This record gives sequence, structure tokens and C-alpha cells, in this order.
Amino acid sequence: MMKKLAFAAVLAVLPVTAFAQSSGVVVRDPTGGSTRDPALGVGTVEVPLTRDPAGGTMVDDTPRFRTYVMEQHLPSYSYAPPMAVGTVLPDDGVVYREVPVEYGAQGYRYTVVNGRTVLVEPGTRRIVQIIN
Repeated sequence: MMKKLAFAAVLAVLPVTAFAQSSGVVVRDPTGGSTRDPALGVGTVEVPLTRDPAGGTMVDDTPRFRTYVMEQHLPSYSYAPPMAVGTVLPDDGVVYREVPVEYGAQGYRYTVVNGRTVLVEPGTRRIVQIIN
């Protein structure tokens, strides 16, 4: 009887453990892959992106998007530490704008940091692409 009760208790706890391991923030790398980072929190929604299977950019037309950003006259935010994909930008002092639908990165924001356009996840402000 005790073995059956212990077995039932273990079965009841397993789904909770599996759920905790499957949630977390998704960090996208520049080659198009993604990695879960459970240290960043639970409950962040992953937004699907259209990407070139060969690891191209998230934005459908990078030169045209760069021109669009320049026409918006968005101020450049100065950021002292080295900036790279995965860097989390501050909430205060930075202007984040939605990427227009025609550029193919719906659900993401863009800003200008140190004179370079970057795409960020809106919930975490994590840089997912630096547009050169």
C-alpha cells in the first residue's frame, strides 16, 4: 500500500517539474537559433520570427529598414559596455519603437544605440540583432 501511495505522489509531482523546465525566456542568436535562459524569468512569451534558413537577418530588407530608421530621426542612445547580441538595454532613457509589419520582424522593437540600429525583445529589452 505504501509503495502505491509513494508512486502516486511521484507521478503527481512530475508534470510540475516538467512544466518548470519548459518555461523561460528564449534568447535568439544571430544565426537564427534560440536558447532557453531560465535564469531570466518565467512566463515570457516567445514571438515567432520569419528568418532566412541560412541564418539571414530578421528584417526582410535590411538596407531599406536602415533607411527607414534614419528617416525617423530616432536619437542614438550612448551605451558604454560592449554591445552584442544578448545585451539587455536599460528601460529608462532609451526610445523603443515597433518594427513596421512590412519589414517582417513583428512583435519586436528597434532603437539606435551608439549609432547602430538594433532589434530588441520588447519584454526583456534584450538585443536580438544588430543591423550593420
